[in-house]
Amino acid sequence: MPPLKAQLLLEESLSAYFPEMVFTDSGITVQLHRNTHPDPAKLQLKSGSALVMDVNTGKTLYQKNPTRVRPIASLTKLMTALVVLDARQNLNQTLTIDQNDRDNIKHTYSRVRMGTQVSRRDALHLALMSSENRMASALARHYPGGRQAFIRAMNNKARQLGMRNTRYYDSTGLSTRNVSTAQDLAKLLSAAYRQPLIREFTQDTSREMRFRKPAYSLMFNNTNPLVKNPDWDVRLSKTGYTDEAGRCLLMRAKPDRQELAIVLLNSVGKRTPVGDANRIRKWLKS
Repeated sequence: MPPLKAQLLLEESLSAYFPEMVFTDSGITVQLHRNTHPDPAKLQLKSGSALVMDVNTGKTLYQKNPTRVRPIASLTKLMTALVVLDARQNLNQTLTIDQNDRDNIKHTYSRVRMGTQVSRRDALHLALMSSENRMASALARHYPGGRQAFIRAMNNKARQLGMRNTRYYDSTGLSTRNVSTAQDLAKLLSAAYRQPLIREFTQDTSREMRFRKPAYSLMFNNTNPLVKNPDWDVRLSKTGYTDEAGRCLLMRAKPDRQELAIVLLNSVGKRTPVGDANRIRKWLKS
């Protein structure tokens, strides 16, 4: 058999079993990124709104009600962190938790005692990692011009990022008037990822904090269980929950060597965002 014909037959045979192979004059290469994506109709998520993007290509792989305006609960705290870092305030400055940081909206419980002194860095850490509301409140209260100036800065930042359907009324996310869309939150996720400290704090699985005046210690955990799963390779994440917002998850991760931006809003059930995230991963591998 002529050599050329034999080569063509070999290529045809290999292609049948290994469609990712590409044959060139210089040899065989493996095409790592296929031109096709899984069928969105085959992905059934329980979240009310969702958005999945390939970070490297900027391509939207899946969307569900991406422009629906919804309460966002503690996803708010990513914007809180951006405003704090944009202001370049001294992260070692001591903040004091007082009665103004008590939750008078939802009356949620906090283990952080009144009168606790904490550095701005640690307050930011706990607001992001464990979604500590009193810390997020104190960050806004200790901003130049106080809480109202902080809220204005949050909304100004949203406009700068092109988040046209987003409004903020407090720094914690307890207000049901804090609203956004999956589409807008993807922009927030991108901006937050450019801040190394936000990436560091949201990847942290747990941390023991030692407070002074009064002196006591508390262990805090990340509210996103996926940060403990190395298969997900979470690069940044934030969770949120109120009755009105449902369970929410904003995450950048690199499972199976594909870096993704994932927005999940208005999920019902404590484990639903994690379940939806795993459904997304399984769908992408199909």
